[in-house]
Amino acid sequence: MTATALDDAQLATRNVTRLSVGVAVVLIGLKAFALGASGSVAILASLTDSGLDLVASLATFFAVRWAAAPPDHEHRYGHGKGEAMAALVQAGLIFASALFVGWEALRHVFDPRPVTSGYWAVMVVLISVALTGWLVWMQDRAIRRSGSMAVKADRAHYAADLAANAVVLIGVVSGAFLAAPGLDAAAGLIVAIWLFWGALALLKDAADHLLDRAVSDADRIAITTAVLADPRITGVHQLRSRMAGSVMMIQMHVDLDGRLTLEQAHAIVVGAEQRLLEAFPRVDILIHPDPRGPTTSVPPSPARPSKKAK
Repeated sequence: MTATALDDAQLATRNVTRLSVGVAVVLIGLKAFALGASGSVAILASLTDSGLDLVASLATFFAVRWAAAPPDHEHRYGHGKGEAMAALVQAGLIFASALFVGWEALRHVFDPRPVTSGYWAVMVVLISVALTGWLVWMQDRAIRRSGSMAVKADRAHYAADLAANAVVLIGVVSGAFLAAPGLDAAAGLIVAIWLFWGALALLKDAADHLLDRAVSDADRIAITTAVLADPRITGVHQLRSRMAGSVMMIQMHVDLDGRLTLEQAHAIVVGAEQRLLEAFPRVDILIHPDPRGPTTSVPPSPARPSKKAK
């Protein structure tokens, strides 16, 4: 992996996680004000989600910094899986948020309450949509630069918030201006279902990462294509791949002419590594050459004279 690509990726993740925490704090303040003014259960659902957004963003904030730490004596492959742990924490928090919001929404479906100060609530939701959309756009840019799983999990959460805020807006408008508070509670229930579905997706991604699931078929094809671009490499086998944070770990055996010298074989393997680095800038590579075909015979070493017993 090139040092420049790694530094750029780490800078992108640090900056966007700092921004995520800041946006979450602002949204909590706005929604707390709107809840106090309106009493909307849809706003309550959105406020609860934003509270857990802050916890999840803080977890991501610290996780990407820990995951960026270089390998040490106890973690020879680095700390990249800290990002998957952060995604796992996020999934658990979203599950908890979905259960709480769903319970409150069901309670208010059977006991509807009027929504007051609808103009303030609508304004807060519109500001929330604008801030969240801007954050998701910034996270998309950071993901393109870093490939961070923790940022992807955070982005997935906030992208779900965009749709959830649209539902909340419908609920607030119906409860405040259409005299239909039951629709406000129904909107809260839709938010809960949306959160639960998003948590399932995050849980699957985190589990795949922690259980060393292989990279996609497209990436495996790209790997073998890059390696076999040199005709002196006649085959690839025992290909293994997994993700450690934003770093792809690749191990493989390649077939080389058995008559090549050690220096020639080494140069061929280094060339294959360079092609992989061009295709995947954030990659850790281990290639083992296997001799195929005729081999150069090596004269046996002279026998050492045995010591006679005295």
